[in-house]
Amino acid sequence: MNRKVLITGASRGIGREIAVSFAGKKDELFLTCINNIDELTRLGKELEQEHGISCHVYKCDVGDYGEVKELFRQIEDIDILVNNAGIAWLGLMTDMEEKDWRRLMSTNLDSLFNTSKHAVPIMVRKHSGRIINISSVWGNAGASCEVAYSASKGGVNSFTRALAKELAPSNIQVNAVCCGVIDTDMNRKHLTGEELDELADEIPMGRMGDAKEVANLVTMVAEAPLYMTGQIITIDGGWI
Repeated sequence: MNRKVLITGASRGIGREIAVSFAGKKDELFLTCINNIDELTRLGKELEQEHGISCHVYKCDVGDYGEVKELFRQIEDIDILVNNAGIAWLGLMTDMEEKDWRRLMSTNLDSLFNTSKHAVPIMVRKHSGRIINISSVWGNAGASCEVAYSASKGGVNSFTRALAKELAPSNIQVNAVCCGVIDTDMNRKHLTGEELDELADEIPMGRMGDAKEVANLVTMVAEAPLYMTGQIITIDGGWI
């Protein structure tokens, strides 16, 4: 399709699979990460060779406004923005330090403002564009010992609904894909195997979701009728 797609947090997990999925559509990719630039560079080269596309790789903390501003000096055009970058923090709210709160919020929520602030003017000039934010069921329900994460994803959902209304007259679609428990390194880092098994038992489908399933949904949303905007689309195996 040769659309220009920016995907944040694309080196691993859901972001990586989203990149693979859009590459399969023959889109030009702009991929960011903050820590795993070597891994992301390898992915970019693999996607270029396998799909015959252009893939641009950047080390960028999308929670930092200045770094995102510099990123967009290198990106002149964009059709689709996928705000995927995110981190988690598991524990009692009272055990959380201010620096941990600030870091999580900047990565999970401030990043949406930072990227949208720079992408939207490009889309408005073209009178077209798609923004897809990756959210979580905890943004709707809240989770004990994940207060900050839940708050950030609740913010993502509200940001999505509000920005969709603001940009609808400009023919720009804004939606969120709201994930349940997905089998990613982030979840395996914060939860034991036993805890993950217990979670899987609570899910009607009897298993965690696969990152490829989320990626397939994201590419579907990117091609959905324009009239579908401001939606929080849940993929959770019937869990919440």
